[in-house]
Amino acid sequence: MNIITTGNILLIGALLLFVAVIAGKAAYRFGAPALLFFLGVGILFGFHFISFHSVEATQFIGMIALCIILFTGGMDTKFSEIRPVIAPGVVLATAGVAMTAAIVAGFVTLIAPWIGFRISFSGALLLAATMSSTDSASVFSILRSKKQGLRENLRPLLELESGSNDPMAYVLTILLVGVLSGGAAEAVSIPMSVLKFVVQMVLGGAMGYAIGRVGVWTINRINLSNNSLYPVLLLAFVFFIFSFTDLIGGNGYLAVYLAGLVLGNNKLVQKRSLTIFFDGFTWLVQIVMFLTLGLLVNLDELLDPQVLLLGGLVGAFMMFVARPLTVFVCMAPFRKFTAKARVYVSWVGLRGAVPIIFATYPLLAGTEDATLLFNVVFLVTILSLLLQGTTVSWAANLLGLGYEERERAFGVDVHDDIPSVFTEVEVNEAMLGSGNTLREISLPEHTLVTMVCRDGDYFVPQGNTELKVHDKLLVVSDRGEELENTYKDMGIDEVMKL
Repeated sequence: MNIITTGNILLIGALLLFVAVIAGKAAYRFGAPALLFFLGVGILFGFHFISFHSVEATQFIGMIALCIILFTGGMDTKFSEIRPVIAPGVVLATAGVAMTAAIVAGFVTLIAPWIGFRISFSGALLLAATMSSTDSASVFSILRSKKQGLRENLRPLLELESGSNDPMAYVLTILLVGVLSGGAAEAVSIPMSVLKFVVQMVLGGAMGYAIGRVGVWTINRINLSNNSLYPVLLLAFVFFIFSFTDLIGGNGYLAVYLAGLVLGNNKLVQKRSLTIFFDGFTWLVQIVMFLTLGLLVNLDELLDPQVLLLGGLVGAFMMFVARPLTVFVCMAPFRKFTAKARVYVSWVGLRGAVPIIFATYPLLAGTEDATLLFNVVFLVTILSLLLQGTTVSWAANLLGLGYEERERAFGVDVHDDIPSVFTEVEVNEAMLGSGNTLREISLPEHTLVTMVCRDGDYFVPQGNTELKVHDKLLVVSDRGEELENTYKDMGIDEVMKL
């Protein structure tokens, strides 16, 4: 490759990233998912400027991106938050995926002849299987970028479901691709398929937990002289977990998600810097992945009237029939969720990059109607991001389930070895009941208010400093339980632990 060509590739890549970031900013302003704009930028450049047709490269980029996205999602998830919703989350991630695929396959088989397509039930099932999981990249990025708080433990439930249901959809897709491309005889056998699925799940879970624990031990004891190498080491662990688990027949996607959970819920050296690195890197791979998927699509094929009609009908059926029916059936045993909560979970069944990446497997295998399948999946994803992705917050507020998460006023990085408790609270009327000065506030011994934030200004307080309602305080204490009880006595419900 000559220098000019290399320079052109770098220039085009830089322009794509720059336009994607600007598009992401515009998306945030208009309340739309940034990922949808990334996809749009890819389609625009692919239609006018760039010729890109490599399914293999797209699949490889998607695999890398999914590893990082799932791992980061696991790291950012507190096990204490998902513990109460593990049962419904696992049911939605397994039985829910299979049920969605079966319902959608029946619908596609029914309506395809009316539109002019001949699709077998196996082909319809493959189409449905690729779209059967919710997309972790979409769910994680939309909920967290919008600072959307959800009642009834819905946010950890949705993140657990989206982070753990890709393996089920992946197994279904690979098995059906084997059937339709004339693979091994055991691929058609239902008992062997079930056994293969169980083996993949068990090995994926075991490897994710085991290598995750090894990662915790290694990072905390390796004592690198250059702190910048810790993210590199953890990145190596992520790719090793996926590839090794896949090599021995386990599900690599499940393994990296569980490893992220293990690492994120244990004390780690340089944890703050690791979190910052992976957060930024996750956005980079998401942008690259969605741009690549946008470049791959053929706009002429996508805008074919018959394809548009089939994609529109399938997308509408998934959003308004298949997903709600699946959610209400799967969540029926779990009585603690209200009807409004079930409706919201039904609506936030976002599709994104994962279904499109799974749709590249039939393209590579050369299965019948693979191009049609890819285009329909692409259209369904766009519809889901347009309708569901833009109404995540609106639907939560409409159902009375949403609230805006309070942003931290103090970006304090607290080392795990420090035993003191760092909290951020907002001054209320009850706190000032005994007086307005800091010395008149009753706090436990060995507790200090180290900083005050007032209307965006920060200052270190003294005993005679007058406090005002809505001031934010950074409080450090060696008496965590006593301080917690003091907050309760003052009527302070929102306590942010740093």
